[in-house]
Amino acid sequence: MSGAGRYLRLFVAFGRFGLNRELAFRGNFIVKVLVEVLWLSILLIFYRVVFAKTSVVADWSEPEYLFFVGCYFALEGLMETLFLSNCNEFSDLIRSGDLDFYLLKPIDEQFLVTCRDIDWSTAPNVLMGGVVMGLALGQMGWAFDPVQAGAFLAMFVCGVAISYSFMVFLTSTSIWFVRNQSIFELWWLFTSLVRYPKEIYSRSWASPLGFVLTFVVPILLVVNVPANIMAKSVLDPRMVGFTLVVTVVLLYASRRFFQHALRKYRSASS
Repeated sequence: MSGAGRYLRLFVAFGRFGLNRELAFRGNFIVKVLVEVLWLSILLIFYRVVFAKTSVVADWSEPEYLFFVGCYFALEGLMETLFLSNCNEFSDLIRSGDLDFYLLKPIDEQFLVTCRDIDWSTAPNVLMGGVVMGLALGQMGWAFDPVQAGAFLAMFVCGVAISYSFMVFLTSTSIWFVRNQSIFELWWLFTSLVRYPKEIYSRSWASPLGFVLTFVVPILLVVNVPANIMAKSVLDPRMVGFTLVVTVVLLYASRRFFQHALRKYRSASS
């Protein structure tokens, strides 16, 4: 079997094992899903109240903003389902010495550390985000455009890759700090910032911050670029190209940083 096929088979096995484990405690699984549904409902009610007082928020109409929220929710759900719990538990592997056993396995360490478990309780977030985006497109009367849809999917994948890269950076710091709970507060800051359109930084006093969060620490690209393509029909080749370059650079840099961190790791037996 080829290398890619082997890793795909392992990923499917991880997913099947995680699902069986979740279904062993069905009550807990259902409660966690209901909490996610409640969170999205509160978010939508909040924005509905806001748009009851105004027709535009930061140059976004209500259906456009609804699409933005759906895009954010789907992307965040994907990150939480695939990577967040794995990365958050990395410090526990270091403290307990269990990381030694992971490093001995004949498999890429980064893949095993970040993809070994799937949190199925947050997987419905991806579906709910997709439904919200679909409802928003229906309100806008969107007609299917394969180029626009393809560009959106490509930029959405780039958004996931950029988010994953930042998460790997934060995870790697556990090698030195061991306890990474405070470090992962930065991840929640990250998710808070990507939740809003970059147009909120258009005022003169906030424009430097918007520039930094777009071109220096490019977290505003994560949701803004794909959402603009679909909701506003803004396909800017420069921003698309920049997002592609940022994705490649961050994936490469985060992997090198993770490998550097592992070289600094001292096993529990040393």
